Amino acid sequence: MIYGYIRVSTDKQDCENQKLGIEQKAKSLKLKIDKYIEDAGVSGTVKAKNRNLWKIVQKGKHGDWLITSELSRLGRSTVDVLETCGILAQKGINVCFVKQNIGLDQSPMGKMMLAIMSAFAEMERDLISMRTKEALARIRANGKTLGRKLGSKNKHYKLEGKEHTLKKLLQNNISKREICRKLSISYPTLRKYSKI
Repeated sequence: MIYGYIRVSTDKQDCENQKLGIEQKAKSLKLKIDKYIEDAGVSGTVKAKNRNLWKIVQKGKHGDWLITSELSRLGRSTVDVLETCGILAQKGINVCFVKQNIGLDQSPMGKMMLAIMSAFAEMERDLISMRTKEALARIRANGKTLGRKLGSKNKHYKLEGKEHTLKKLLQNNISKREICRKLSISYPTLRKYSKI
């Protein structure tokens, strides 16, 4: 299966330009696009797992292709793009970026490109972590306390306004796991509430 992936963050952007580039690249690779997956009006900051792109990750099989116009179509952060590419590579799905002329396939060159990109993503993660630690150290050095003040309590609780529903579920002998799922809460939250 040959997938063409198009993402435009605003409706004003033209999908046709991306489609044209994808079609030309597919033709040069002697491939024909079987299906287009589109994310219209979706920002690159939205994680791949929360976009239509994930359909390719889920349904794709070894030997399939994903052709997209450029790296930034898969995501804005290097880490997110690389995680997605890594999952696609594990499944044996070949990825091609038209504008950068990069192919992440099962060839030695494709594997090398993925390794290089992964190294850059790891470096980006380390730099973000280092900057965060430096900022926190500076805040502490200025005498500011991080986090909630000692002894303070939450003023809002996840189960606020759901008391009636919770009591009804408990009376109907619904399992605690099911209650947590229905109310979108964790088990410790339910246990803590039950003790009150």
